[in-house]
Amino acid sequence: MDTILRRVENHVLKILSEQLPNHYFYHNYTHTQRVVKHINELVSAEGLGEKESEILQIAGWFHDTGYIRSRHNHEEESAQMAEAFLKAEGYPEDSIATVKDCILITKKNGKPSNLLQKIICDADFSHFASKNYMEISDLLREEFRLLDGKDYTDISWAEENINMFEEHHKFYTAYAIANWQPQKGKNLLKLKKNLSKLREKKEKDKLKKADLKRKKKKAETPERGVETLFRVTLRNHTNLSNIADSKANILLSVNAIIISLALSTLFPKLDKASNSYLLIPTIIFMGFSVASIAFSVLATRPNVTRGKFSRQDVKDKKVNLLFFGNFHKMSLEDYEEAMKEVREDKEYLYNSLTKDLYYLGKVLDKKYRLLRITYTVFLVGIIISVIAFGIATYYVSLSY
Repeated sequence: MDTILRRVENHVLKILSEQLPNHYFYHNYTHTQRVVKHINELVSAEGLGEKESEILQIAGWFHDTGYIRSRHNHEEESAQMAEAFLKAEGYPEDSIATVKDCILITKKNGKPSNLLQKIICDADFSHFASKNYMEISDLLREEFRLLDGKDYTDISWAEENINMFEEHHKFYTAYAIANWQPQKGKNLLKLKKNLSKLREKKEKDKLKKADLKRKKKKAETPERGVETLFRVTLRNHTNLSNIADSKANILLSVNAIIISLALSTLFPKLDKASNSYLLIPTIIFMGFSVASIAFSVLATRPNVTRGKFSRQDVKDKKVNLLFFGNFHKMSLEDYEEAMKEVREDKEYLYNSLTKDLYYLGKVLDKKYRLLRITYTVFLVGIIISVIAFGIATYYVSLSY
């Protein structure tokens, strides 16, 4: 039987299936069917007549058709579309006005003033009392994300739903209050429990993240400490080596000056027989100066190694690639390949730094031992030379 309700239903199905964008996961034909279904349930419970039932069903079918034109003020668009269709069908003007009023009252925060408006408002939000509310709610959440760019977190979405339940919605009809309100209350309780769990999880995740960060920092601290240890120790060893070289160079320069002066002043006088008493003190003096120079040179003399290594040496971690003496004769390609292994192997890197410290310490030990001998020779030489010159001069003065 071709009735106005059948033509309305077919018309709404056609425009929603053909013109409604795919991003409307919630406000679509399924939602419209659900609203009409619950309108019929409320109409039956309230005992309304056929005319009122027809008006409400028409309003239910049209109430979200405006989404094909605009998301904003879609109620006005829906009302205009319903009016245009119904006029073309010859529907009574007063009934059209009532249909429009029922559609417009579905605006958010609308205040229904009569039973028809209360029924359609309750039917529009009947999913609040659905056992599948969480799944239906997720469809609306995805619609908001795609159309408005509102990417709600689980917590913010739960808070949004709870706020809607408690602050912005209530059922108006006696049937909805008696039969739907209890399930709505269960859904609200479930929302609050979920929110509590989500907040607990967030807090646990926050604590876990902080704990991981603390553990990571704690794990990194020894490594940084090791790096600082190597850096400071290597710098100290280098400074000590520079000090040793500087001291050796000072002694080398002083003794070189002494020998130069001796050659220019003392040796010319030794040709005379009257100055023969200066021969032994001069030889002693020159001997100690030459010995000081020799030890100074030994303290600063570099030790040149073979400057090569094999791939097996790198594989066995036997070569210290941080010391130039071990690679100065190698090609750049071989050295880069070997250094790549050092960079990728933290143990090899630290072992190389340890070896570098050890052998630098051995070099310092040798330098400072030779430097100590040099200073001792120089000091003893000066003392003995002065005594020798004094004794020689004393015996010459007695002979006169």
